[in-house]
Amino acid sequence: MNVEGAPIEARVGDAAEARAARVSAIAGKYADPVDVEGRFPREAVKAMRAEKLLSIQIPTDLGGEGASITEIAELCSILGQTCAASAMVFAMHHIKLSSLVEHGAGSDWHRNFMGRIAKEQLLLASATSERGIGGNLRNSICALKFEGDTCFLEKDATVISYGSHADAILITSRAHAQAASSDQVLTAFLKDQYTLEKTHVWNTLGMRGTCSDGFLFKGQAPAHQILPKPFAEIAAQSMLASSHLLWSGVWYGIAVDAVARAQAFVRAAARKTPDAPPPGALRLAEVSNLLQMVKSNVVAGLKAYEDAKVDVDRLSSMGFAVTMNNVKIASSETILEIVNHAMLICGIMGYKNGTPFSLGRHLRDAHSAQLMISNDRILGNTSSMLLVHKQDTSLLG
Repeated sequence: MNVEGAPIEARVGDAAEARAARVSAIAGKYADPVDVEGRFPREAVKAMRAEKLLSIQIPTDLGGEGASITEIAELCSILGQTCAASAMVFAMHHIKLSSLVEHGAGSDWHRNFMGRIAKEQLLLASATSERGIGGNLRNSICALKFEGDTCFLEKDATVISYGSHADAILITSRAHAQAASSDQVLTAFLKDQYTLEKTHVWNTLGMRGTCSDGFLFKGQAPAHQILPKPFAEIAAQSMLASSHLLWSGVWYGIAVDAVARAQAFVRAAARKTPDAPPPGALRLAEVSNLLQMVKSNVVAGLKAYEDAKVDVDRLSSMGFAVTMNNVKIASSETILEIVNHAMLICGIMGYKNGTPFSLGRHLRDAHSAQLMISNDRILGNTSSMLLVHKQDTSLLG
């Protein structure tokens, strides 16, 4: 691939991993300026489009490749090893795409939309947050209004990640003006069907390139662009699981690169003093163990989701929700421990910017993991479910 991001076509027959590696190389080249400037990783996303990675989840009969959640998580990990912001944009796009793939197949409009995503490599954003709901995506204040076959929506969204750069936004709201706050739907609005008025600027510690500004969203679209399934089903059966798993793939990628830098540091030290154990060698063994724990946790979560997809009741069960919640909690907490270990191994060379062992960006990006969705909120939900649900203790799943 042209590292300057010039338009190319994905190489026929190339595995998705090879295509992701080419995108990752471009993302890595621009990772530091994306972080420092807090700008959208446009070069990496351009490369994703060129490699046709934005449509790999779409069924083959609609122009995609029918990739599984496990395959997509692996690509998130590959991208996360060079630029976490680029990887997170890729992950969040596919989280929204999973809602279309899993719940829009019975709608002609949504099937045609998936075909268009595959053909044009459209980028999808999500608007589930809202001022006044405290981060609880399963409640909405705003509601759709209808005039004939047209729906109208105004939403004060505290965050729409890369909203200014998306080609379409999938947005939650109450189903109608009289609906309860939990009676929600998910609607796809195309770029020419809405306006965005920026209300908050994304100036954060890490994940700066996701450009998750706040906006006042105003849109109108044909009512058939509302997904046919209630958002409660979409969230329980695909969105929350894909969020926890694909985010974990990104975080694992961050951790992999942090450990790789720590390993390189220890090896360099070993070459200088071949007759003595290098400083940090034992910590490297410890951090390798932690990295394997994260990998095992994510792999087990991916298997649980793939197994559950054949049974709608299982997908909607408390046991499955607890499992996915636990995957997210474990991944998001352990990644910080891993990057901290790597920082201790690399010492001042890891603390300084601009060295081969710099870990400042990794550490700042990793801190977002416990906040997307807040671990405290997830633990609260899990504790409520465990009051009535028996913890699964079988090694066989």
